[in-house]
Amino acid sequence: MISLLGTWRLLQVKAFDAEERPVAEHEYGPEPWGMLQVSPHRMQGTVGDGRAVLPAGAKRFWASYTGPYTFDGQTLITTVQDTNLADRQGSQQVRNVRAEGATVWLGPPARAVNGRSIRYELQWERLAP
Repeated sequence: MISLLGTWRLLQVKAFDAEERPVAEHEYGPEPWGMLQVSPHRMQGTVGDGRAVLPAGAKRFWASYTGPYTFDGQTLITTVQDTNLADRQGSQQVRNVRAEGATVWLGPPARAVNGRSIRYELQWERLAP
């Protein structure tokens, strides 16, 4: 079984529309940034647009949450106890997990972003166990 324990950094984000076509421009931007820490009982993660300077008029995407989790080797379910996103407070955040070499991909369910359904896949690299 895959172990998620440790500290991870976000390597890349892939986005797909409702027809599974790649979406080049998405809220994570061309330089996504993120950190994930997983202990035996809790996780905390933060992700967002990592560009130093955004284009004029652009709003920076940033999301963070923490809470206890369960992981069965394929699905990570976190009960959100604290977050910067009001609609996630108290929710269960479900992520499909798959290993690829020394990295893992976390895949949340598709959600509406600016009026269209977007499904993301986030690739993570472990920095420390």
